[in-house]
This record gives sequence, structure tokens and C-alpha cells, in this order.
Amino acid sequence: MKYYIIAGEASGDLHASNLMKELKLLDTKAAFRCWGGDLMKAQGAELVKHYRDLAFMGFTEVLMNIRTIFKNIDFCKADIISNKPDVLILVDYPGFNLRIAEFAKAAGIKVFYYISPQIWAWKQSRVHKIKKVVDKMFVILPFEKEFYKRFDFDVDFVGHPLLDAVSNYADITNKLSLETTKPIIALLPGSRKQEIATMLPLMLSMQKHYGNYQFVIAGAPSQPAEYYQTFIKDYKVPIVFNSTYQLLQKAEAAMVTSGTATLETALFGVPEVVCYKGGAISYAIAKQLVKVKYISLVNLIMDKEIVTELIQNDLNETNLKAEVDKLLTPSTRKAMLDNYTELKAKLGGSGASKKAAELMIKYLTVK
Repeated sequence: MKYYIIAGEASGDLHASNLMKELKLLDTKAAFRCWGGDLMKAQGAELVKHYRDLAFMGFTEVLMNIRTIFKNIDFCKADIISNKPDVLILVDYPGFNLRIAEFAKAAGIKVFYYISPQIWAWKQSRVHKIKKVVDKMFVILPFEKEFYKRFDFDVDFVGHPLLDAVSNYADITNKLSLETTKPIIALLPGSRKQEIATMLPLMLSMQKHYGNYQFVIAGAPSQPAEYYQTFIKDYKVPIVFNSTYQLLQKAEAAMVTSGTATLETALFGVPEVVCYKGGAISYAIAKQLVKVKYISLVNLIMDKEIVTELIQNDLNETNLKAEVDKLLTPSTRKAMLDNYTELKAKLGGSGASKKAAELMIKYLTVK
């Protein structure tokens, strides 16, 4: 079968690539055309556009790039019609993907959505559009099935694919080479330029307080090393690319920009503080629209604050140092790690990519 898959950011590239691997085991004639990244390309996809050219963060940034976004949408529609796929598989990235879903549904193409948009957090009205334009939804968070049920839409909960991605590294001898005998504090400043420019300088400023630790930056594969150097300057902080999991295996603690990385860090058992600061206008709008108590996946899944979230004005040197101090305190570490154990149990066990692939093949072949 011919699969057309659209993922708009690094986490989507990871999960889509693992899904593709499982689909190939079930469908030996699988052919993939994709919008995504290097991991999807490595699975044999014909890559149409890289996610680094698609990711725009916040309301103001989207408005500034609106012409490019609409050009991409028009190009994508034409490419889908030209390719004539058996199914369109959308991975998160709702602003773009829901427009494409509506178009594909009208064109008679089957639409699957893997990893639901976070409509339970904001824009809940999107659920009505999803019901109209998505044939099958595959969700990865335990509370999402119940959310959709409230709107009379039956979805499949397959478990969280990060459990598999992390477990693949659990028993591997760590090959990350760092010239240090000091314990490591990992810096995960995000993957978008706006995030890195905002978060990284503040994270680096903590180094002066922790001379007995080695700070290490997890570089986003979508950004060049030169971009990080503009912030590192005189700090003696190494950057590692394509080695975030290896870094987390070695880290004693982490400062993490809100996003999928907060959950990855927790699954590796690394005590963390979550950081987020957006543009003033974007944040003011988001604060009015967002309907959840937390911004990190860890706290959302647990429905309580087990990792501290420093948001907007609360994200400053004083507060960040206080939280990093706690992460290095034995009692705080133990409490957080105990909560991480409970978190893993809530995520539904391993095999999410395999379950999703099996269900997709079933829905595509059963008449």
C-alpha cells in the first residue's frame, strides 16, 4: 500500500519512523511518501519537506510566516492528489494537519490520525472537525480516550510510543563520549530557534553555581552547531547532537524546555525542572485559551505537579537555581523517582507503534 505521512516536528519524526518500521513488517509492499525528518527518511520514505522548514512557534511567529504556511498547504494538497495514496497518516501538528485532513477526506482518501492534537488543552471545538474528517484516531495518552468518548467519538488507545523508544536504550552500553569525571546536568533547551534563544542563556547562567557539575547541551538535529555557539560564547559547555537519550542515561539532573522532552527525561529517571517562556503576546493569548492545569506531559498524565514548572515570569535565575538545588537533594530526588515509576505504569505498557500499525492494517484491509 501507499502511505502518505505528515509529521511537523522532531518528536513526530521519531514516532512516525517507529510506526513505519512496524508497518513494513506487516506490509512488505509498503511505500512511504512523507513530510518529516531524517528518521523517517532512514526508514525508506521519500521525503517531500523537512520539519525544520515547517515549525513556527507561537501566535505571532505563525502570523509572521502565514504566507509560507499557506504555500506549504497548497503544495501538500497538490502532492497528495498527484501521489494518490491509499491512506493519509497524520502525526500531531494540528494547525497544518487538520487542514490537510479536511482536503483529503473530501478527495475520498482515508485519513488516520496518530497522536492526537492536544485539543483537550485548548481549542476543544476542534473535536467536531476531527469527527468529520478523520476516519480513525490513535491516541497515546490514557485520558484521551475518555475525552473523545464525551464527544461520542470512539478512538483507539495504543499506549505511549516513548516507552518503546526509551526501552530500546535501556540495556545498551552508553557510547556517549564526554571528557569529564564530573556528574552531568543536562540542558534540553528545545528544538526551535525561538525556544533555544530564550531558554539556553538562562540555563547556561546556572553554571556559575555548580562548579562540581558538567553542563551538557542536547542539540536539536534541526539546528546547526553554529547557532548554539552564539549563546555558549565563553561557557565551557559541550553540545551533543543525536545523542539526547545517551545524555539522559548519564545525567544527574536536567533543565528541560516544555514539550515531549519532559516525558523523555522522566522515563529515563532523571530529576528535572521544566522551563517555558514565550513571547508576551503569544503567552497572553495562550493563557486565556488553555484549559489545563499544567504544561508538562509528566504533570498532565499524573494529574498533579511532580516536576516543577517555571513559566514565563517565574522562569528567572533565582527560581531556577532554587529548583536545581532541590533536584540535587536526595529526598527530593527519591520522591520524584517514585512518581516516575507510577507514571510509567499509567502509560499503558510497551508496543505502542506495533499496536497502532496492526490496527491501521486491520482497518485498511477489512471491508
